[in-house]
Amino acid sequence: MPGVLEIDWSEVIAHLTKLAVAFALTLPIGLDREGVRAGPGVRTFPLVAVGSCGYILMGQSLFLDEGSQARLLYGLMTGIGFIGGGSILKEHGNISGTATAASIWNVGAIGAAVAWQRFEIALVLAFANFATLRWLGHAFGTKEESSR
Repeated sequence: MPGVLEIDWSEVIAHLTKLAVAFALTLPIGLDREGVRAGPGVRTFPLVAVGSCGYILMGQSLFLDEGSQARLLYGLMTGIGFIGGGSILKEHGNISGTATAASIWNVGAIGAAVAWQRFEIALVLAFANFATLRWLGHAFGTKEESSR
């Protein structure tokens, strides 16, 4: 019947798989931030990644030319930077939250990489982000952002 919503279930499954991968890769980052009470955590990080992945997936079907997809990525990067900027605090001359802000920006890149099937990039970004937050600060004796 004309006008009936037709769903390509193979495409639905492919998109759900990518969204799930973006979620799974960023959940440990959110759990780490939640564990040290460093502002945004287990809900924010996976949602930013899934949202980024979703926008890129929509753009792939709506904007077939590379220029339009590049503009979509540019807008996404800018928007996520704005969200991350909200996690930076300045109190009594001390600035905190920059690692969290950078991580928010990074998980957006993870989501976009997954949408473009660049899983190797997504994996490296996820591992580097988690390792930096979890172990690098301790190795150099920097204080956790949990002082907020």
